[in-house]
Amino acid sequence: MASLVSSPFTIPSSKGDQLSALAKKHIFLHSFLPKKANYHGSSKSLHGVKCVAVGNGLFTQTTQEVRRIVPDNDLNLPRVKIVYVVLEAQYQSSLTAAVRTLNSNRKNASYEVVGYLVEELRDKENYESFCKDLEDANIFIGSLIFVEELALKVKEAVEKERDRLDAVLVFPSMPEVMRLNKLGSFSMSQLGQSKSPFFQLFKRNKQQSAGFADSMLKLVRTLPKVLKYLPSDKAQDARLYILSLQFWLGGSPDNLQNFLKMITGSYVPALKGTKIEYSEPVLYLDSGIWHPLAPCMYEDVKEYLNWYGTRRDTNEKLKSPNTPVIGLVLQRSHIVTGDDGHYVAVIMELEAKGAKVIPIFAGGLDFSGPVERYLIDPVTKKPFVNSVISLTGFALVGGPARQDHPRAIEALRKLDVPYIVAVPLVFQTTEEWLNSTLGLHPVQVALQVALPELDGGMEPIVFAGRDPRTGKSHALHKRVEQLCTRAIRWAELTRKSKAEKKLAITVFSFPPDKGNVGTAAYLNVFSSIYSVLKDLKRDGYNVDGLPETSEALIEEVIHDKEAQFSSPNLNVAYKMNVREYQKLTPYSTALEENWGKPPGNLNADGENLLVYGKQYGNVFIGVQPTFGYEGDPMRLLFSKSASPHHGFAAYYSFVEKIFKADAVLHFGTHGSLEFMPGKQVGMSDVCFPDSLIGNIPNVYYYAANNPSEATIAKRRSYANTISYLTPPAENAGLYKGLKQLSELISSYQSLKDTGRGQQIVSSIISTARQCNLDKDVELPDESVELPAKERDLVVGKVYSKIMEIESRLLPCGLHVIGEPPSALEAVATLVNIAALDRPEEGISCLPAILAATQGRDIEDLYRGSDKGILKDVELLRQITDTSRGAITAFVQRATNDKGQVVDVADRLSSILGFGINEPWIQYLSDTKFYRADRDKLRTLFEFLGECLKLIVADNELGSLKQALEGKYVEPGPGGDPIRNPKVLPTGKNIHALDPQSIPTTAAMQSAMVVVDRLIERQKADNGGKYPETVALVLWGTDNIKTYGESLGQVLWMIGVRPVADTFGRVNRVEPVSIEELGRPRIDVVVNCSGVFRDLFINQMNLLDRAVKMVAELDEPPEQNYVRKHALEQAQALGVDVREAATRIFSNASGSYSSNINLAVENSSWNDEKQLQDMYLSRKSFAFDSDAPGVGMTEKRKVFEMALSTADATFQNLDSSEISLTDVSHYFDSDPTNLVQNLRKDGKKPSAYVADTTTANAQVRTLSETVRLDARTKLLNPKWYEGMLSSGYEGVREIEKRLTNTVGWSATSGQVDNWVYEEANTTFIQDEQMLNKLMNTNPNSFRKLIQTFLEANGRGYWETSEQNIEKLRQLYSEVEDKIEGVDR
Repeated sequence: MASLVSSPFTIPSSKGDQLSALAKKHIFLHSFLPKKANYHGSSKSLHGVKCVAVGNGLFTQTTQEVRRIVPDNDLNLPRVKIVYVVLEAQYQSSLTAAVRTLNSNRKNASYEVVGYLVEELRDKENYESFCKDLEDANIFIGSLIFVEELALKVKEAVEKERDRLDAVLVFPSMPEVMRLNKLGSFSMSQLGQSKSPFFQLFKRNKQQSAGFADSMLKLVRTLPKVLKYLPSDKAQDARLYILSLQFWLGGSPDNLQNFLKMITGSYVPALKGTKIEYSEPVLYLDSGIWHPLAPCMYEDVKEYLNWYGTRRDTNEKLKSPNTPVIGLVLQRSHIVTGDDGHYVAVIMELEAKGAKVIPIFAGGLDFSGPVERYLIDPVTKKPFVNSVISLTGFALVGGPARQDHPRAIEALRKLDVPYIVAVPLVFQTTEEWLNSTLGLHPVQVALQVALPELDGGMEPIVFAGRDPRTGKSHALHKRVEQLCTRAIRWAELTRKSKAEKKLAITVFSFPPDKGNVGTAAYLNVFSSIYSVLKDLKRDGYNVDGLPETSEALIEEVIHDKEAQFSSPNLNVAYKMNVREYQKLTPYSTALEENWGKPPGNLNADGENLLVYGKQYGNVFIGVQPTFGYEGDPMRLLFSKSASPHHGFAAYYSFVEKIFKADAVLHFGTHGSLEFMPGKQVGMSDVCFPDSLIGNIPNVYYYAANNPSEATIAKRRSYANTISYLTPPAENAGLYKGLKQLSELISSYQSLKDTGRGQQIVSSIISTARQCNLDKDVELPDESVELPAKERDLVVGKVYSKIMEIESRLLPCGLHVIGEPPSALEAVATLVNIAALDRPEEGISCLPAILAATQGRDIEDLYRGSDKGILKDVELLRQITDTSRGAITAFVQRATNDKGQVVDVADRLSSILGFGINEPWIQYLSDTKFYRADRDKLRTLFEFLGECLKLIVADNELGSLKQALEGKYVEPGPGGDPIRNPKVLPTGKNIHALDPQSIPTTAAMQSAMVVVDRLIERQKADNGGKYPETVALVLWGTDNIKTYGESLGQVLWMIGVRPVADTFGRVNRVEPVSIEELGRPRIDVVVNCSGVFRDLFINQMNLLDRAVKMVAELDEPPEQNYVRKHALEQAQALGVDVREAATRIFSNASGSYSSNINLAVENSSWNDEKQLQDMYLSRKSFAFDSDAPGVGMTEKRKVFEMALSTADATFQNLDSSEISLTDVSHYFDSDPTNLVQNLRKDGKKPSAYVADTTTANAQVRTLSETVRLDARTKLLNPKWYEGMLSSGYEGVREIEKRLTNTVGWSATSGQVDNWVYEEANTTFIQDEQMLNKLMNTNPNSFRKLIQTFLEANGRGYWETSEQNIEKLRQLYSEVEDKIEGVDR
């Protein structure tokens, strides 16, 4: 039994209770197992269950021995030995049956067979046994070998024996393996190079990426007939290859028997001359409709439906025209090989639940044709089905090989119903999956979860397991039930009328406080909800009693109307007593270990559990409870996260079972449901996200720039994520002293050669000091007389700094769903889109086009400006201003009087192509840049015109309504619209990217530049010494937006480069020589965010392999710091070098963040040491590429030793809308002070931040970046006025920036005193501002005052006693206001 228990995701309070929850949890376990076996008789104690994988530490623990058949020796027949390697095990039972029959016939030959699953070859012993088996084999067969590192292993082993083998047959696989084919004179060794038509098939075919397998199939149908009449041996060998493929694809035991007879009779020398009779292949339909009870396969959907209508074994309900109809997509190979038990289970479960099914299949890897043929009515073009489940687990077009997502999307758009892609276990047995904290095997996540998401697939529910002995698939009954219920619930959405549909809108509250209800990144939540509800009401949904304004809506949700005065509680929508809660929440006992008996003290009144929110007709707006442990410093120290508390579970039980929601809409980025403990991907039914969401269709508004966390929501809470726009960006501009400085610099430039030059420079220096710029620029004493050249340099440096502040992009205000930006608001975004070169699209950036007219290269100009060369700073400013002017002129031509973009296409076509009338040409004609290259400009502005259309398009409400009506929501990438305008328009079902596609070549180029600048900067700051170790962070979203730049940085630091395979997937690296590198290899300590770990486990594997490879290179330690430290640490810890070179860390599986952010936001920490302990206890879990199946293992000692060598800490900022103080994640992952404590010399490491938000990438110190952030956001009137225009939410945004600044003080000590002082002057000393904040959101204002007092109390801000006194007095005033006390 022990091995079947899903690992405990709970916090042990003591070793003794560690497993008490397991005993309660095992009630779920029977659901994982096929019904036949009785596993409950096991008397083994449950104690001692560990989260480690058994055996070889890999995911796949099975071995080839279950697939080995050795015939009896008593027959005097020639022995034929066959070795096969396949991706999935569905051929195992069919092939085994075929061989057993052949051996029992005792004719001609006896057959010895052994089969390997390609994943088993990762294990060293299995691989050795494979090589040994090949030594005396006659025939090798391979199929669907698409994982590069394993393909290369197969190639290496078979190549050695190829000439000796009698036949080598490889069916669709990577070209490297296909080239091994040999049948007599037929070979494919020229594959990809030859001109013959046969080989043209394998050429990369741009129009039809999935066409490879399909053209093979067409060929297979026709070629044998043609080849039969060609005399040459070559043609006959080719014919037999194609017949082999027909036999193989026809996969039944009969077909495989005849296949073996044909090949052995034709090619095994011992049987030459023996005539072995074989029958032609039994051909099955290439595609069609299959039902286990139907008499045949159908090619016509009408015939199938006629048969369905005459069935006698079904109840009447299935024949009613009102029953939901579910389409299923199946793989033909499972049907023909008889490995279809899991398909049958899904069909039976759906029918038992009252749904009709249309199960379609295809033999190739392109399912788009069958979907259009069989699931859409050819006459009305309406779908026959209400939702579709693909049980193949593959992308719709192309399977594991090359995908064609546009073609898949086109087919699914025509079908227009929800598209669910469920996952059968391929590389793990049921037991291995259950025991794994990671859940699904990483290769399977890449092929069968990430790729279908690019088609718009959702809900990756594991519905089938694999029997380790027979290799057959079997249904996981509880999972199948969950899958079928959810598919029917999605189908119901198409069939229910709008007036009767019930919707539960869920908002979040982080940190838990009344001033924080409705938190979401960049979103004005209540105004958005209000705009959504008004629209739904117009559309016919029942939203009775909706108040007149969004302000009134906030009041009704956040105030308990029954209380006498303004109470600290939210409005209570429902009180659930304990008995009801336990009845509705079957998993409630599993929560007791962390939270005690219900109701507990969170979201409870002592007797009942409270659900907060407010109902309007059929719409309920509810507040999702929080994690519950934010305020408890002890719980924050636990290395694994706690289960949800009773109040959290009660909320979802209410939504599903009492309110009976047809769908839940999670509003904004992001809640905590998807971050609850459980497997990373491929939930089981003891994983909390799965239990909580239950059977409710989940629609989730997610910020378009956060694809990584959106992906976690898709995979762990089955969300249909719909993107919303981040607010339009503007330039930060200048204010107060900074504006004055800018004016002084202008006058210096016009008067510098007169006698007044020195006098103006003195004013510039003293004003710069007042603005605290002396921390960023070295300023001489203002009384010192400077020579003209030095004066220019001082002014140039100050000028460069204020230009950097002025041009910084800020998202202004908050976005409201359904309100796209006006054209003029889009100008700043377009200017930034225009500032990036896009060589792959043949687009030059505008600054480069303009610089070229002055004979300058833009990169040189950036460098000169960074150094403070006055004329370069000035030219760059002119280029920036001219870019803005030209783009504004262009946008004005495309807008009407109201500033809205009208008929962009017509306006643009009338603009483009008239040369002199082009608005940008007219604008440039009055500037020094009038000679700019017209062709390049036209190409650029055509592209900008497309972008403008996308920015102002609005589909956020439209997509939500589609989802609620049970229609298909088109997928689209998430990321930064400036780097990748394809993110627009928003309102798409967000996906990440194929995890094996990064880092791209372009990302690697950018990474090298940043690493070189980082090392340059560190050497300059440290007397020319190289950093020996850099501690850095990898984020999920950043790597998606930049296609793996920060991943590339790690690789370049240690001196390796990625190597892509034929399909462009990166699964290997090779070292760069020290000579080429021109410097020592830098050691790294990589802290991956929990989200990065979930999305890019393949890349963690790649990084770990890379670091270990570098540690084992035979190089002098002074040239290879990875090796130097690994050798020292191996000696100190008494382990081998590979283990000592562990450098890739993250949280335990199913846990996220170091919790420092929660401690800081909730002021629940005593001292910095406590924060550092949180970081060490939560972030010290390592990934080991030598035992990937084990998941994350705690290796705190190695982690501490590695960190203690760090000379620098490093993070990346990659897009303008998220900077260091906008979110708490950045300081949550910052180890600067921690490293200082761990270092033997107690020296503080340098802390750097790379800023790649503009074309001119910068590496700044952390303190420079914090100052830049404070100047452009917190202290900038343009930013805080923009926020305050959003009202209630705006006050909270201001408070959040100040709290995050305190976070930086706590983890790095890099915040200057003046930042707090200026903030106090801005928000507290100004009476008018003070009253505005207090009246708009008193709860958030109280937190703001508390944060100021805390910054002072913790020693981060020194200020006058009267400032502190004023804050204390304000604190009690606002307390009274909140409590409703009049004094």
